[in-house]
Amino acid sequence: MEETKKYELTDKAMTIFDGEVVLHRIRALKDFEDIDGRTVHAGDLGGWIESEDNLSQPGKAWVADEARVYDDAKVLWDALVGGNAHVCGFANINGNARVYDNALVSGLSWVLGEARVFGDATVCGTAQVRGDAAVCGTAKIQDVSVTSGVHNGPEKSKSDRDER
Repeated sequence: MEETKKYELTDKAMTIFDGEVVLHRIRALKDFEDIDGRTVHAGDLGGWIESEDNLSQPGKAWVADEARVYDDAKVLWDALVGGNAHVCGFANINGNARVYDNALVSGLSWVLGEARVFGDATVCGTAQVRGDAAVCGTAKIQDVSVTSGVHNGPEKSKSDRDER
């Protein structure tokens, strides 16, 4: 049995990168509860995605507010992207993960489990933020795996890997 769609792309569009990428505002087609317990009602507008490939129909996954998800990036399962966050490249936001505020997740990065990326934080390269890790403030996590703790300082890279 085919599951009914959770959202649709609206006709409201914006172009970024001098018109090279077209993003569409999404609209909920049914009521559901997001991972933070907020009810998204049928007809509510969400954030911006390039195509339905960016946001899964099953589960509680949602792109809210003015958040943007584009390129080959994916928001899956029960993940939430909100605020003014950008998720792009081949990034994958998965599980119960949250990306919000002005955060950027790009490249081949993964944010999964209960992980959070927020503030003005950047996760890029081949980084993984997972477990109960939080990346916030002005932290930049690049090409490293972060599995626990709060990281809100300067860049973390391969040379100072956190393998906890």
